[in-house]
Amino acid sequence: MFTSESVAEGHPDKLCDQISDAIVDHILRRDPQARVVTEAAVATSIVFLAARFDSPVVVDFPYIAREVITQVGYTTGDFNGKTCSIVTSLKELPEEEYSRFDERVLTDDEMDEVTVRNQVTVFGFACRQTAAFMPLPIWLSHKLARRLTSVRFQKILPYLTPDGWTQVGVEYENREPRRIHSITVIATQTSSEMTLERLRDDIRQAVIEPAFHDEALKPDGLTRIFINPEGIFLTGGPSVHSGLTGRKNAIDTYGEYSRHSGAALSGKDPLRIDRSGAYAARYAAKNVVASGLAEECEVLLSYTIGLARPVSVQVETFGTGQVPDSEITTRVERLFDFRPAAILKQFNLRHLPATIRGGFYRKLAAYGQVGRMDIGLPWEMTDKAVLLKSY
Repeated sequence: MFTSESVAEGHPDKLCDQISDAIVDHILRRDPQARVVTEAAVATSIVFLAARFDSPVVVDFPYIAREVITQVGYTTGDFNGKTCSIVTSLKELPEEEYSRFDERVLTDDEMDEVTVRNQVTVFGFACRQTAAFMPLPIWLSHKLARRLTSVRFQKILPYLTPDGWTQVGVEYENREPRRIHSITVIATQTSSEMTLERLRDDIRQAVIEPAFHDEALKPDGLTRIFINPEGIFLTGGPSVHSGLTGRKNAIDTYGEYSRHSGAALSGKDPLRIDRSGAYAARYAAKNVVASGLAEECEVLLSYTIGLARPVSVQVETFGTGQVPDSEITTRVERLFDFRPAAILKQFNLRHLPATIRGGFYRKLAAYGQVGRMDIGLPWEMTDKAVLLKSY
C-alpha cells in the first residue's frame, strides 16, 4: 500500500509557491531574459519576501503578494490580503550577458556556450497507472484537493476556508493498483456552529464522491475514509501554521512514488536548470512510456557547473522495459536535447508568461507541476514516442 498527499491552494506552503511564481510571471512577462529567484514565508498576519533579480522591470512586490492572497480567498480574519504586514528583502543583481540571449535564434554551437550555473540532479517519472501517466495516489490526491477548492469557490460548501489537506492510499499487486485502501480529507471551516457529522456528510457527498466518479478504481466497502479525524478545524492557513516556498516538492512532482530533486521548483526563472531540467526529465520519461518501451520509467539527469550537457543520463524502467535500460538510455540521449538553452527553446519557457492570461508559472504552483491535464504543458507532449519506438 502506498500513500500520497496533496494540499489545497490555500495551504501556507502552496500560498508561498503561488506568490513566488506570480512574481516570476510578472517579471518574465515584461522581460523574458530576466533572472529572478523569489522566496516567500508566511505566518500569522505577516508575509516575508526575499527576491534577487536582474531586470529593469519595476515590480511592486507587496501588491503582487496581496493580490495572490486575496484571490486565493484570504479576505478576512487574522491573515488577509488587505491587512497583513509585508516585509521585503530585495537585491538587484548586476546585469550579466549570460542570460541576455534569445534561445529561439541560437545556433547549436551557441547553445553549447550556455552552461549551467548550479549543480543538481533532477528526476522525471511516468507510468501507465493513469491517463496522465502519473502514479495513481498523487493523481487522486490532487483531484480531491482541487475539488475541495472548487466546492468553496462555487459556494457548494461556502463555509470552507482556503486551507485543506488530502491523502489517498492505494493497494498494489505486482506494481499494479488493485484497490483504494484509504482516503483522508481534512477541511477547515469558518463557522463554529458546524457539527462534525454535517461536515463529514458534506465532504463525502460534495468532494469524495464526485472526485471518484470517473475513476476506474473506486472506494469499496473496506476502504477506510477519514474526514477531519481530529475534529473541527477553524480558520486554518497562516493564522494556524506557517508556510515557505518550495516545501512541497513531492506534491509538486510524483507524491514520493518516484524520486525528485531536493531543489524547489517554484520561484525561479526557467534558466535555472533545477526547474527546467525537471520538466525535461518528465518529458523524456513520459515519451518512453507512451512509446510502449516500458510500463514505468524514471529518467535521471545530473548537471554540473560550467557544462551545458548533463554529465549523467540514466533510465530505470523497474523491470518493465521491452528492451534493456541501457538501450533506452542511448535512444533518450540521442533524441532529447537536455542543454539549458535547448530546453528553453523547446518549451518556450521564458515567453509563456506573456502568452497565457493570468500568468503561467503561478498556475503550476498548486496541484502539481507535472501530469497536469488542465493546462497545455509542453513537457506533457508525447510527440517523440514514435521516434523512440522505431529508433
